[in-house]
Amino acid sequence: MSPTKPRADKAGAPRADLASVFFALGDKTRLQLIAVLCAGGAFSIAQLTANTELTRQAVTKHLQVLADAGLVTDLKLGRERLWQFDPAQMEEARKSLEVIGQQWETALGRLKASLEG
Repeated sequence: MSPTKPRADKAGAPRADLASVFFALGDKTRLQLIAVLCAGGAFSIAQLTANTELTRQAVTKHLQVLADAGLVTDLKLGRERLWQFDPAQMEEARKSLEVIGQQWETALGRLKASLEG
C-alpha cells in the first residue's frame, strides 16, 4: 500500500472504521477539546475544564469518545492523567474526505459532459 493513498475498502470507498472519527468530531464540545489539544502539549482534566462550564465528568466522557476513535491518547504521570492529540486518525479521515471529494469531482465532470454533449 502506498503511503500517499488513503486506505480504502475493496470498492474504493473510504474505510468504514473511520465512522467513529467523524462521529467523535460531530460534537461541538469534542471538537473544541480537539482544538485545545491540537495547540500542543498534554493537558489534565482540570486544565481542560478551567474557564468552562463543563464538569470534569463530562470532559472525561468526551475524551473517552475521542480516545475510542483514536484521536487522543492519555499519559499517566503519577496520579494524574494527561491527554494529548494523536494526529494519525485525523490524517486518515482527511485522506478519506479527499477520496470522496475526488469521486464527486469525477461524477460532476461526467454529468457536465453528459449535459453538454
